[in-house]
Amino acid sequence: MAKVVQDLINYRPCLIWITGMSASGKTTLANNLCSELSQHEIPTYLLDGDKLRAGINSDLGFSELDRRENLRRAAYVAKLFLEKNFVVVGSFISPLHLDREVVKSIVGPSNYIEIFLDVSIDICRQRDPKGLYLKADKGLIANFTGISQVYEKPVNPNLLFSGEFDVNLASKEILEYYLGH
Repeated sequence: MAKVVQDLINYRPCLIWITGMSASGKTTLANNLCSELSQHEIPTYLLDGDKLRAGINSDLGFSELDRRENLRRAAYVAKLFLEKNFVVVGSFISPLHLDREVVKSIVGPSNYIEIFLDVSIDICRQRDPKGLYLKADKGLIANFTGISQVYEKPVNPNLLFSGEFDVNLASKEILEYYLGH
């Protein structure tokens, strides 16, 4: 009980933005982190790029302008949840530095924690559950990050996990970072 009380004292709404290439483990980590936060009775919402594209952002493609709009909308949805005192865990490729800065400016720099999954394209290809890299290699998917579109690695993420990182340990490290800041 004392641990939960202490966690709630340290609790503050924020956006934990997980970025990395397709199949780097963003959604898996985001789901695990949301479970971890919920165990500490911290109100949490998972904002996933695939889910938004299936609904509110279904009118957008994958051009640079459409990606920018997708992330802008996601940031405003996150901001609405922050206003209701949620911790939002965002799982987005968000390949360009400029777009991540726009997200940060919308929610406010003090409300933004950036997590970068620095996973090699070879590992992403091996993990690829949807076969997207193979389709992109064959030219069936245009504007695919890492193949025909650049991914600009974050310069100063709050936390970085690379290679075959352990999702459970990463979630605990993110939680510790969050509660300590």
